[in-house]
Amino acid sequence: MNRCTERVYNGLVKENPTFVLMLGMCPTLAVTTSAINGVGMGLSTTVVLVLSNMLISMLRKIIPDSVRMPAFIVVVASFVTIVQFLLEGFVPSLYASLGLYIPLIVVNCIILGRAESYASKNPVIPSIFDGIGMGLGFTFGLTCIGIVRELIGTGAIFGQQILPLADAAAGKGGYVPVTIFILPPGAFLVLSGLVALQNKIKNNAAKKGKKVAESAGCGEGGCASCGNGACGGKVFPTGNEE
Repeated sequence: MNRCTERVYNGLVKENPTFVLMLGMCPTLAVTTSAINGVGMGLSTTVVLVLSNMLISMLRKIIPDSVRMPAFIVVVASFVTIVQFLLEGFVPSLYASLGLYIPLIVVNCIILGRAESYASKNPVIPSIFDGIGMGLGFTFGLTCIGIVRELIGTGAIFGQQILPLADAAAGKGGYVPVTIFILPPGAFLVLSGLVALQNKIKNNAAKKGKKVAESAGCGEGGCASCGNGACGGKVFPTGNEE
């Protein structure tokens, strides 16, 4: 596996931001009331990740170490503003649905974490693929949560009615939506269920002697797998991961 492919695999599987590192929980829980919202938020974050990783990697030898975090935030905020204007101009319905969570991409710890732990220390091409991997992993996580919440909560997927709804007035039987799944508590229920399912699959595979992808830990930005605080909290103090 070459370096670029490894970076994509890392973001999708080994250190998936949603299901493994548990980062970016604020937008994950807030916008995934539907699958289309999850895709929109994930792809918007992916674009910002790729572009900010690329530029930060290009400037890594120029940015003074003492001001690296403010510089990273300026870079990320610039790309977020561009994405926000594009969404508002070309996809106004999605822009309205995502609302405040588009500008909040600036402080998404996935983006700043990758800038600090990878892009600022590695060449441009691997940094771009690192952004693609992490972004696609985030998009996959949000889309999965959105599909489950939308299906159980409304009987639809991507706005298309899959399960015929019951109509009591017309005496018509059908699916009765469990509306709690499109409310905030539903986000926690679905996330915990999907994480538990993933862990169950990994444990079963490990018991059968199959190789299971594990997070590489602090050196690769795997904060969730780090129990010793070896980084000294340089990127995010404990408890600040959104």
